[in-house]
Parts: sequence; C-alpha cells; structure tokens
Amino acid sequence: MNYKVILFDFDYTLGDSTESIIAGFAHGLSTLGHPVPSREVIRNTIGLLLEDAYTLLTGDEDLENRAQFRILFREIAMPRQREETILFPGADALLRGLHDKGITLGIVSTKIATTIEYVFHRLGLSDAVSLVIGSADVIRHKPDPEGLLMAMERLGVTKDEVLFCGDTLMDCGAAQNAGVDFAAVLNGTTPADAFSDQPHVAICDDLWELGRYLELELHK
Repeated sequence: MNYKVILFDFDYTLGDSTESIIAGFAHGLSTLGHPVPSREVIRNTIGLLLEDAYTLLTGDEDLENRAQFRILFREIAMPRQREETILFPGADALLRGLHDKGITLGIVSTKIATTIEYVFHRLGLSDAVSLVIGSADVIRHKPDPEGLLMAMERLGVTKDEVLFCGDTLMDCGAAQNAGVDFAAVLNGTTPADAFSDQPHVAICDDLWELGRYLELELHK
C-alpha cells in the first residue's frame, strides 16, 4: 500500500447518526409545513447537503426556505448528533491501525466539521485524525472535488498518494474529479452494483474488509 493519506467521508462511511438526522428532518419539514416521509426515504438522502436534501424531498427550491430548513434541522439534530453518533464496527480499529502505520487520516464530509470533531473527541479518536473538512469549509460540495483538493493542499500530498473512502456515488464522483483513488464502503444505502462501473480500487462490504484491503491485521 503506497498511500500516504487516506481521506474518509463520515456519515455511513465511518459514523452512524441516523436517529438524530431523522429527528432533525422531521422537525424541519413539519415546521415548514411539509409531510414527513418514511425513515427509509430520509435515509436515502443522508450524505447530501441539507439544503439539497430538503429540495429533493419537497420540491421547494426557495432559497429562504432551504436556509431555514438547515436552521431548524440543526436545532434538533446537532446536539443529538454530538452525543448519539456511533461509529460502525471496525472504525476504531481501522483508524488506529492506519495511524499506527504512519498514514495521515482526514475527513471530507457534508456534515459540519465541529460536530465530527466533537464525536471523535468524545470517542477518544482525536489524535488519529489530522484534519476535518465539513460543509461550511467549502463553497462547492461533492461531487465537486473542492474538499478533497483542500485536504490535499493542507496535507502537502499529490493525488497519487491519496485514497478517498466513501459510501455514495457523490463520494465516488468527488474522488474521480480530484484524480484520486476511491474505495467504496457499503455501510450506507448505495448498493455494490452502483459502484461496479465507476472508477474504484475496492468495493468493501464493511470497514473490516476495507482494513484487509489496506493490509491491516484487524481483529473483531
């Protein structure tokens, strides 16, 4: 393995904030007068920018309503995400194993960076992750490569030294647009078949399998 830097998406790649996210959507949508869709419909939007998820679910493109939805969502979801978010099985061992091998790790997500940083601090993993780039840190969001390019610039690496791991086609597109390798992790709602004809170096059922691909000896 020749990667110097491995970057990860967060939601449904490393972390699971489903319950708090669904609560935030329910509050925001109902307050703005929209019906609340099923749990599975909301789950399928996780990873999108909140404003885009709102428009996808409601058809409402009004900029003020999109902005208000984010405010309403955060009222409920943010405090819960900080305390309730869990990591998927294998995440702790994967991050620590890569860090111990001298690999620099970072997060590029549509989630607010401070929330992710809080979660890592709460779980005792702050020392394993060198940087977190969230939705407020970029102008253009995945599949635009801005976040990945920003991470590469800050860490001083070239595209051939970087692997990006994510769970959505937006993640895959961002990697392709940034010119870096991509590994899919099937912790989310996107099936393996969706990645099969996209550029990738691996499609992993879970983080344990990703660890094996990255030549780590992880033990469940």
